[in-house]
Amino acid sequence: MIIRLYRMFYIRTFIFASILALVFLSCKTDSKQEAESDTGAIQINISVEDLDKQLFACKSVEEVQSFLDKHSYLSQWYFTDAPVEKTQLAAHLFQILQNKDFQSFKTQLDSIIGDRNIAIINPLKESFQRIAKVYPEFQAPQVKFMVTGFTGNDLFISDTLIVIGLDYFGGPKAKYRPDVYDYQLQRYQKEYIVPSIIFFMSNKYNHVNASDRTLLADMIGYGKGYEFVKQVMPNTPDSLILGYSEESLRRTYNSQGDIWAFFVSNKLLYETTDLKKQKFIGERPFTVEIGNEVPGGIGRWLGWRIVSKFMSENQNVTLPELMKNDNAGNILQASGYKGEKDDEE
Repeated sequence: MIIRLYRMFYIRTFIFASILALVFLSCKTDSKQEAESDTGAIQINISVEDLDKQLFACKSVEEVQSFLDKHSYLSQWYFTDAPVEKTQLAAHLFQILQNKDFQSFKTQLDSIIGDRNIAIINPLKESFQRIAKVYPEFQAPQVKFMVTGFTGNDLFISDTLIVIGLDYFGGPKAKYRPDVYDYQLQRYQKEYIVPSIIFFMSNKYNHVNASDRTLLADMIGYGKGYEFVKQVMPNTPDSLILGYSEESLRRTYNSQGDIWAFFVSNKLLYETTDLKKQKFIGERPFTVEIGNEVPGGIGRWLGWRIVSKFMSENQNVTLPELMKNDNAGNILQASGYKGEKDDEE
């Protein structure tokens, strides 16, 4: 299975058609305890390669072409949205490498990202260990780092390979930033890299009912994906998982009664029209139908609230069992969620 993430990795619509079934554990254990338990006995080896350093060592167009030939998968998967034809890619990259401003940006970027093991590889390894604990057949993909002046994609993820375009994740202090809307820029920081990777990797385990075209099914699909991230990265702030600012997340949490009432009163849960559904699960600066302070993609967040309540009310359900459950209506009913906060009965 291959999941392509384009320039707006965290903000593209979740593609449920790419989800594949995998064998799940039959034992009934508390998945939250399982995720938080010690994973030291789980051995995970990650093959890591700094391709950006190899690229920057190239002294000619011919050497860049040799680099691309050696790593042919890059042209096939990572440079799919490059602004030039493949035959011109080596020359284009070499021109970027010779640019003094870009060289300065690369130096700054290395400083912002810092130690790649500490910032990215170690938390990724811990997440992989937790995945392997509940999915013993899990095999860690190779991880490659790239910096290409936004010529490649931000992230490419498959079962066997992850390519991380670090130039996208310099954050607000970076000299150059990706060409996205202002409200999307906050997600392009190094802290979002690992949660985003794990979210998209959850697709592999996230069973859905292809015949259920309702908004509720989409909401629950997202919710299960976010819950997957939370359980394999239990110390990660919800804001990094969802892509909402902490302020927006707090405001949304406190307003969830009104948000839920809007969905119910407008009979949105069983809406099947794609155009209408996208208003609540698609990428937008805010959900104008409810209010200008309600963030976009509010249906995704609401789906996670339902799934979170479901897991709270059914603590014997394991993470693999949750991910295999493709009955959105059953999850909603068993959650008992009615727009309440966590501390309400």
